Amino acid sequence: MAPMSRAATDISPSVRRSAPPTWLVVAAACAGQFLVVLDVSVVNVALPSMRADLGLSAPGLQWVVNAYSIAFAGFMLMGGRAGDLYGRKRMFLIGLGLFTLASLAGGIAQEGWQLLAARAAQGLGAAVLAPSTLTILTSAVPEGAARARAIATWTAVGAGGGAAGGFVGGVLVDTLSWRWVLLINVPVGALVLAGAVLSLTESRGGDGRRLDLPGALLVTAGLATLSYGIVQTEAEGWAAAATLVPLCAGLVLLGLFLLTEARSRTPLMPLKLFRLRSVSSANAAMFLCGSAMFCMWFFMTLYAQNVLGYTPLGAGLALVPSSLAVVLGSKLAPRFMRFAGARYVAVAGTLVAAAGFGWQSTMGAHGAYVTTIMLPGILMMAGAGLAATPLASLATSGAPSGDAGLVSGLVNTSRVMGGSLGLAVMSTLAASRTAGGTSAEALAAGYALAFRTSALILLGGALLMLLWLPGASGVARRTDSASAGGRAPSPQ
Repeated sequence: MAPMSRAATDISPSVRRSAPPTWLVVAAACAGQFLVVLDVSVVNVALPSMRADLGLSAPGLQWVVNAYSIAFAGFMLMGGRAGDLYGRKRMFLIGLGLFTLASLAGGIAQEGWQLLAARAAQGLGAAVLAPSTLTILTSAVPEGAARARAIATWTAVGAGGGAAGGFVGGVLVDTLSWRWVLLINVPVGALVLAGAVLSLTESRGGDGRRLDLPGALLVTAGLATLSYGIVQTEAEGWAAAATLVPLCAGLVLLGLFLLTEARSRTPLMPLKLFRLRSVSSANAAMFLCGSAMFCMWFFMTLYAQNVLGYTPLGAGLALVPSSLAVVLGSKLAPRFMRFAGARYVAVAGTLVAAAGFGWQSTMGAHGAYVTTIMLPGILMMAGAGLAATPLASLATSGAPSGDAGLVSGLVNTSRVMGGSLGLAVMSTLAASRTAGGTSAEALAAGYALAFRTSALILLGGALLMLLWLPGASGVARRTDSASAGGRAPSPQ
């Protein structure tokens, strides 16, 4: 049990007496996460309509997606630490409010630059909001089976948001207009905002610390610059100066950030957190799995439309079974974790996903829906759901409560950065295999190579998890140590 003085730092006695029902807290946190993840993918279907209406150039169209993802990835760690220092509920409301207002601005944009500015502001709001969703949830639910179920719900809702993006976007564009892929966030965001004001209680773990401004600036600039370099690969290639300069600059900035944190008395990211085996190994696994799994929706949508001739809405409907599979896998994971342990469930889920990616890599130019989209998609996403819940549980276990927001930001950063890098690499591989060909056979061969490479990465990820992730006893010892002393225990 944590000492009373430490608990009081996180939640005041008056807050504890008036704590809302746990299901309300979980619902609010999950709703915020759904909006954040949905907006990563929902605009993809609307891009052609945006270009026609606003006269965007091809590079400008790419930045409709990139402006969001770069701001999202760049500010995530700072958003997580801000929640620790200034209050998780407060940052949840600020992030959601900014996200909602930016969605309104994007939906009514009349010029291309207005849309891009709104998308960047959306990404900033999401970076503040996303870490708070997981921190609020883990602060409200005690560690153990109940928390595993809550994280499973959070994972399922987030994964469902990403999976539903293509379908939701297709419906809105076909029935209303492209503007509604952004405007739909306004009433939903306002509803969640009102619910959060009523249902969430404030918590923080700053212990009077101040924000490490040099560290915050360095890590934000480093992650944003690195993200910019990654997205440049699609248009410029990996060897171009426009790609290599920001990639190198981002790595240098992150190196300076680590040096600054090692010398700071109140670091933004205490490097001792990485001595926690659960934190370091689970984040490494999430980065690796994200690099392989994130590209699934992108290439499956392209395959359905460019090779099999589906409409955007038809492609979204074709992926509904996969969307349901990731939710089912996430919800089943806590049941398996009770008797198999988080490590083995994560390994098993990754192997199931690898089998699905391997199956998908056999696709051809004239594949049948059931065997080339539905069944391999179900395997890929069921495995992804099974793996994500135990990895998120491990990544947030054992860390001091004062660093909960930072750890949550690190979880989201690992996943987003891994996904961005993986998509850039897989797109390059697919393009090299296609060699400029536009026939159905050439495109299918390029997509198949991306899936085959992802399968190999997942097999490597499963081996890494088996060797590095802690077992149940290791997590329990670290959790007890962190709770008793409020310090990161030594590695095992």
